[in-house]
Parts: sequence; structure tokens; C-alpha cells
Amino acid sequence: MSLRNKHEALTARLRALGRVAVAYSAGIDSTYLLKAATVTLGAENALGLTAQTPSLPAAELAQARRIAAVHGFQHVVVATHEIDDPRYAANPVNRCYFCKSELYTTLAPLAQARGFPCVASGTNADDLGDWRPGLAAAAESGVVHPLLEAGLTKEEIRTLAREAGLENWAKPAAACLASRFPHGTAVTRERLAMVEAAEDYLRAEVGLGQLRVRWIDGSARIECEREEMGRVLGRRSEIAGRLEALGFREVSLDLRGYRRGALHEELVQIAVPR
Repeated sequence: MSLRNKHEALTARLRALGRVAVAYSAGIDSTYLLKAATVTLGAENALGLTAQTPSLPAAELAQARRIAAVHGFQHVVVATHEIDDPRYAANPVNRCYFCKSELYTTLAPLAQARGFPCVASGTNADDLGDWRPGLAAAAESGVVHPLLEAGLTKEEIRTLAREAGLENWAKPAAACLASRFPHGTAVTRERLAMVEAAEDYLRAEVGLGQLRVRWIDGSARIECEREEMGRVLGRRSEIAGRLEALGFREVSLDLRGYRRGALHEELVQIAVPR
């Protein structure tokens, strides 16, 4: 199916929904879905709902608000509390299930109270090839996936987003901060704040683009694009000092570079409470 045909399928699906609330994180997928819904249905019939949580970097929330203001999106920020769920905090292999369960059971009644009968996610066709336990939670809450239903891939969404004038069309994938912890390592507010501060520093002062700071037994393992490794090595003493000051025991650089889903490479079977 051509990109134009997929776009037409998306438009038709949105029209069939009539009114839609989008779980909006400022990632390119949910941003484009909210833009498409706003254009197709009118601003009064599209609503962006953003979860404010310790696992969402403050910079991401600020960008969500900024984009919503620029493009005239209806936008509501709501607090979620998955960090207080011991099943989530234990960080089992299906941690995302508990996160998304909290998200959607919070967003769905809020959306319905505002006259929006369904919540839509930015899940796309490429996501089916990755480990996505959150999709089970979405199904339990009746969440719909218009981009996936239209067969749109990440790159196709970027193309449409660029054409729609979205400033974040080329934004790298940005998984939640809890993804920086190996499964079985407890996720806490304090640790999330340390990782967020480390990544903010590496982006703002070292100039890294796509990166992750992984929490490994209290140490920081930096993953960045291979072409940016020289920048890290050239400032290794400064970087080590800054991250150790945040509370990390040691700092290392992963010579394999940034890889999406790196922590899944060594996935082991851990109890998955439900």
C-alpha cells in the first residue's frame, strides 16, 4: 500500500472514531496522530493527554506543552502513579504492562468525562517487532491504534509529520527513563532523577544526540552514537566527575554504541507478577 493510501486509511479511521483522545508524549508517533486527529476532526474533537510521571523527563513534558500550544491542540496533563505500584517498581520483564495499565486506566475515564469515548495510542507497524507488554494493557482498556491499523511505519510517519510542519519529525526514539534499568533492578524516584540529570548534562553540555545512560549496579553506562564516542572519550575525566557527583559509583562507555532495546539483548526469565 502506498503512503498516500495509508494516509487516507488513517483519515478514514479517525473520521469513523469521530472524537478521539490521544495518549500524547511528544514522541513523533503520538504527536503526528494528535495533529492528524486535530486536522481531520477539528480541535474540539481531538484531545492530547500527557502523563506526568517520574519516568518522563521534564524536557519531554515541556516539549509536549510547547508543541500543543504551537499547533492549537487541546492538551491536558495528568499525574500517573505507576512508581507507587510495587509490581512496576520491582522492574520485571513486563514492567511496561503495569505502566501502561496505570496510564490507560487513568486516561480512559478522564477522556470519557470530557466526551471522548476512546483513547488512541501512537503505536505503529514497526512496534510489533519489539517487546511490547504494554499492548496487553492497551487491549484491556480498549485503546485503539490508528497508525498501526493504517499500516504506517516509523519512517512513513516521519515523512507525514515533516509535511505537516511538526518540529519534532526527526526526533530520535525516546523511551521512558525506566527503560535504563536492567530487569530485576528496582526503579525508584531517586534513581530516575539521577539518570535524567546525567542525560540532560550529556545532551546540553557535551552535545550528544541519541544516547542512553544505563543504570548498572549503581554505575552509569553511557550509550551514544559511534561517531560521537570521541567526544565522550575526549572529556572522559569531566564526564566521570559530573556523573559521579550525581551519585553514580563508576562511569563507562559502551563501545558497541547506542542500540534500541539494548537491555533486551540479555533478557532472562524473571517472575512476571500480574
